[in-house]
Amino acid sequence: MSPPVAPPGWSRWLVPPAALSVHLSIGQAYAWSVFKPPLESALGLSGTQSALPFQLGIVMLGLSAAFGGTLVERNGPRWAMTVALVCFSSGFLISALGAATEQYWLIVLGYGFVGGIGLGIGYISPVSTLIKWFPDRPGMATGIAIMGFGGGALIASPWSTQMLKSFGSDSSGIALAFLVHGLTYAVFMSLGVLLVRVPPGEKPAASGPSALDGVQVSARNAVRTPQFWCLWLVLCMNVTAGIGILEKAAPMITDFFADTSTPVSASAAAGFVALLSAANMAGRIGWSSTSDLIGRKNIYRVYLGVGALMYALIAWFGDSSKPLFILCALVILSFYGGGFATVPAYLKDLFGTYQVGAIHGRLLTAWSTAGVLGPLIVNWIADRQEEAGKHGSSLYGTSFLIMIGLLAVGFVANELVRPVHARHHIPAPREAADDDSVQPQQSA
Repeated sequence: MSPPVAPPGWSRWLVPPAALSVHLSIGQAYAWSVFKPPLESALGLSGTQSALPFQLGIVMLGLSAAFGGTLVERNGPRWAMTVALVCFSSGFLISALGAATEQYWLIVLGYGFVGGIGLGIGYISPVSTLIKWFPDRPGMATGIAIMGFGGGALIASPWSTQMLKSFGSDSSGIALAFLVHGLTYAVFMSLGVLLVRVPPGEKPAASGPSALDGVQVSARNAVRTPQFWCLWLVLCMNVTAGIGILEKAAPMITDFFADTSTPVSASAAAGFVALLSAANMAGRIGWSSTSDLIGRKNIYRVYLGVGALMYALIAWFGDSSKPLFILCALVILSFYGGGFATVPAYLKDLFGTYQVGAIHGRLLTAWSTAGVLGPLIVNWIADRQEEAGKHGSSLYGTSFLIMIGLLAVGFVANELVRPVHARHHIPAPREAADDDSVQPQQSA
């Protein structure tokens, strides 16, 4: 499937809506916590077990993005979006079969493995194309698209909650909800497949520099640089801290205020998930656009440093004030989303636009690692504390302190990022031509 080239006069502003149609769909992953309590009740699962489809999905997101990044660069965004559509929708259909037959391993296989491949390919499908269309504002461009991934739960959370109320929260109701998700997202993602275009030539926009100006580093060379691994650590720590709250958001806020005079109902918990999704989405466009003004390193100092402060406030004072708990969680999730949206532009600054999609895919293995670490830390510690007879906010105190330490590690890694050494650069076209013209004279 050859990538469609934009005809003369085609507006570059049509690319972000194409990307959004895919990212808003696959962003449903952030609403997984809505399905956790019904699955635990219907299939007799623990909190750690019900997190497994989400965890595997994030692992496969990173792995498929890493191994498929070069294919996405080679085959173009339409091919990538088509693969994402097929895998993500099929994952829901397999999960529907698993719920209907009460075979939990099918839900793990469908949502986690097959759907996770769709998550990874779909996530990176528009990134390289957007940067080439918007070389003058890469943070804003990638923020607009990746905003959709953060905002997917804003739609999916209340939608899924309403379906579970209408269809029932038993295994058959969950199966029907999965089926409707799979079919609906297939239709919506097809809009992006039909609309997306790649820029003609090397100048993707009427204004702005060539997409290949400046430093250029191949994906193969990028992974050999300390800058890549510092960014890998930065992204992993930031994601672990955010995803720890996000994956368990609905039961977490319920637990925090269960013993107070204002307990949180299931519908209010679902609303909290939607609020987190809104913060995640707003952070992706707001903070990534800010990074175009103040620089990538400075914005990550905010994500990691202030994020640690927010976690400290929740750990020590969160159960005494519901507004404080919600505000700190919203800030953390805005930094979480901003970190995702800013990292493609950070990669572009360090490695150039040549194979930036493939480099981005390899970096997302940090997300795979964080997708296991974040939920595992929060769920495992909460399960152990519950077995010890604790309840309420005391289920999460230890895990929040661990998150503060991880953010501190990420802050140090960000400080270590420096410009890439010239030995890793690919030669500029003009330099290569000059070398070819000089070489025969030297040999003569």
